[in-house]
Amino acid sequence: MGLTAVKMNASGRMSRNGSVAELDAVVARVASAREVLGPDRDVAVDCHGRFTLATARRLAPLLEPLHPFFIEEPVVPENSHMIGHMVEATTIPIATGERLYSRQEFLPVLQAGIAIAQPDLSHAGGISEVRRIAALAETFDVVLAPHCPLGPLALASCLQVGFATPNYLIQEQSIGIHYNTGAEVLDYVADTAPLKFVDGSFERLTGPGLGIEIDEAAVRKASAGWERWQNPVWRHADGSVAEW
Repeated sequence: MGLTAVKMNASGRMSRNGSVAELDAVVARVASAREVLGPDRDVAVDCHGRFTLATARRLAPLLEPLHPFFIEEPVVPENSHMIGHMVEATTIPIATGERLYSRQEFLPVLQAGIAIAQPDLSHAGGISEVRRIAALAETFDVVLAPHCPLGPLALASCLQVGFATPNYLIQEQSIGIHYNTGAEVLDYVADTAPLKFVDGSFERLTGPGLGIEIDEAAVRKASAGWERWQNPVWRHADGSVAEW
């Protein structure tokens, strides 16, 4: 499809002070992706806040020879006050922001030196607030890569921001991703053409509104099973539920 980059999980659940084996496994996975992608495409590494700051600082130098596009959420957003120490520890660009919801919450991480801001339009005030976040980020020479492993409304909203934002870097999207089985992004649009990839990119949306038309019947059908959804449950190796 011509896509230019892939974002991958760094790991599953990490121990509090990552072991040599855990860190080596992360590096091996990223190395496999880099080998396949080559030097002309990129691989970003998402830590999902599963690492302590100390463990993330140990990992970053091991990844530097593989030249990741960026490292995302090396620490949980509650520890954003420490992300500057991560920036100082590596030459790899640091990205964060999917769980930061306003300009005020982005300001400290921008001041700390992140390279990529990742607001999620579904959470961070929609198009209007994310445009303001983007403008604030631009004053720090930071680019925008909106978080969006979500549906067509969220994706179209992100694209509308992207086409009007000079410091826009790249758009996350989950079309065709394996975990969307039974809930594919394009299942919910009446016409998939506006969200078709053209040489690895989306073309400018020209339709009314956000530029897509939602298949409301498909949405209603999917919503019938919402009551079966539950939060993920962490389990120990013996199958018992982990308490937090």
